[in-house]
Amino acid sequence: MNQIFDVSAVPTAAYIHIPFCRRRCFYCDFPVSVVGDRLRGETSGTISQYVEVLCDEIANTPNFAQPVKTIFFGGGTPSLLSVDQLERILEAIERRFGITGGVEISMEMDPGTFDLAHITGYHRRGVNRVSLGVQAFQDQLLKTAGRSHSVEDIFAAVELIHQVEIPKFSLDLISGLPHQSLDQWQDSLTRAIALTPTHISIYDLTIEPGTAFGRYYKPGDNPLPTDETTVKMYQTAQQILTGAGYQHYEISNYAQIGHQCQHNRVYWQNRPYYGFGMGAASYVQGKRFTRPRTTKEYYQWVKAGVVIDCQVTQPNDILLETLMLGLRLAEGVNLPNLSEKFGQGKVEEIKECLQAYFIKGWVKIVEDRLQLTDPDGFLFSNVVLSHLFEQLEE
Repeated sequence: MNQIFDVSAVPTAAYIHIPFCRRRCFYCDFPVSVVGDRLRGETSGTISQYVEVLCDEIANTPNFAQPVKTIFFGGGTPSLLSVDQLERILEAIERRFGITGGVEISMEMDPGTFDLAHITGYHRRGVNRVSLGVQAFQDQLLKTAGRSHSVEDIFAAVELIHQVEIPKFSLDLISGLPHQSLDQWQDSLTRAIALTPTHISIYDLTIEPGTAFGRYYKPGDNPLPTDETTVKMYQTAQQILTGAGYQHYEISNYAQIGHQCQHNRVYWQNRPYYGFGMGAASYVQGKRFTRPRTTKEYYQWVKAGVVIDCQVTQPNDILLETLMLGLRLAEGVNLPNLSEKFGQGKVEEIKECLQAYFIKGWVKIVEDRLQLTDPDGFLFSNVVLSHLFEQLEE
């Protein structure tokens, strides 16, 4: 049976949330703590205390006797950690679970938050994949988004990554920013490709309640790009990046051959994973759990050592999650596996629900795999999935 349906499957992926940032970006609704431009792991007692509590959480997590194959440091800004703090966290994971040879260790980093000594130290301690939060290649757009770095910082950061010879590195870009034009977007894509990353992630701006952008703007209003423009931005990214040799392997992600993010594939394939740190989510033994989103509550929760309010994943939820996540991948969802777990009748029901989208050319079946087409199926994935979920839940 395919592992994605086995709620007893053992997690071999670990997400580590490092919630500290120099400032909060105007679009961000993640659980983060702002430390300002002067403090980082070496000089911040707040960060040191967090690392101590985080390691306690790791040490007290049940061990399912399988070593970890992928580790992802997300945030926040993990590159605010000192090298020793990163090493301490990795040692805690090694002691508790073990780490396989050939492990993928990814680290989100922001330009301007690390120097040669830091990235050299991170790499020597196992980081072999960097995800660099570039977002845009225009200083005014970076300022508009509340970013703490400049375009000059981007080029300096990439030079350090090349100098240390990190084998895999990704650039993150955001489309649909306020005042962003299609010409600027094309310029960002061109500049990103010129830096020869092995992976590029493209995210369309989402206006979240409670963020600065959520207070400033309403979706569809000026100075946000029109829906027509954001669609064109998505199509332009697909054309330029695939033309440059990047595989469009997931709705928002492009990679050179052999450079897909293995950790994120765990999520998209609905496989189990550990989550550690403030606000982190985990999926273990068919149960999903999200940790408290404030430092105080998270520290209290770790001290109490009690997991509460786990959401048990029901069979129909597994089906919906598998479709929602798996259809994000270009390879789509394996229909024989769906049939094995849920019955051929359910597969036929899914096909029937999607008939209108087969006709539109948004959905296809290739070698027993249900797939969204690229780019139209990906562009309208929310429409397709909303309709499918509505029909299946009935």
